[in-house]
Amino acid sequence: MRHILVTGSTRGIGAAITDALRNSARVARHGRQDAEGVIGEDLSDPAAADRLWDAALARLDGRIDVLINNAGVFEAIPVDATLPGWQAAWGRTMQINLQAAADLSRRAVLHWRERGARGRIVNIASRAAYRGDSPAHWHYAASKAGMVAMTKSIARGFAGENILAFAICPGFTMTGMAEDYLASRGGDKLLADIPLGRVAEPEEVARAAAWLALEAPASMTGAVLDINGASFVR
Repeated sequence: MRHILVTGSTRGIGAAITDALRNSARVARHGRQDAEGVIGEDLSDPAAADRLWDAALARLDGRIDVLINNAGVFEAIPVDATLPGWQAAWGRTMQINLQAAADLSRRAVLHWRERGARGRIVNIASRAAYRGDSPAHWHYAASKAGMVAMTKSIARGFAGENILAFAICPGFTMTGMAEDYLASRGGDKLLADIPLGRVAEPEEVARAAAWLALEAPASMTGAVLDINGASFVR
C-alpha cells in the first residue's frame, strides 16, 4: 500500500483527495492546527515544511511514496495597498503556496534518492498559472505559475531516477457553500465564463489527483491536467 502525504487536507480539495485515497493508501494528513489524525503545521513559517515532512515520515513508518502539495492561500491585496502590506502579502502567499511546496518536494526527492526508490509528486496549482487572476491576486497567479514550472523542472530533472511529477490546474472549485462562493466571485458572471455552466466539484479534482498519485503511466511525468470546465483551454 502506498504511503502518501497530503498537505492542506482538512477541507475542500485536500479533504476530497484524502477521501479518494482512503481505501488504497495510507495517508498522512496535514492542516494548520493539530487535530485528531492531522499533523498541524502553519506553512507560513519557513521551518514548518521540514517539520511536517519529519512528522509525516514518522507517522508513515519511515516511508513516503507520494507527496501531494495541496495547501495554499487565496488572499487579496490591492495594488494601492501600502508597500509593507503589499510585500507582506506577496511574501506570505509565496511562502505557503510555493516555497513550502518546494521544500517538501526537495525532501521527497532526497528521501527517494536515499532509498533508491520510485516516487511521485502531485502539485495542485491553478488555472491562474496560465490565465492570470484578478487585479488583487497577482501574487496568487505568480505562485501557481511557479508551481507549474517547478513541476516540469522536477519531471525533467529526475525522471531517470523514477521520480515523477505532475500538476493539476483547477479553475474555480466548489469548496464552500454554493451561494456564498458564487456571490463572492461574481455569481452569474463567473458561470458565464465557464462553458460547462458550473464550477468544478472538489471530488473531480480529487479523482484526478488520486489517479496521478497511484496509476498514471510514467511517461506522463511533467503533465499538467486542466480541470476548469473549458474556461481556459491551452
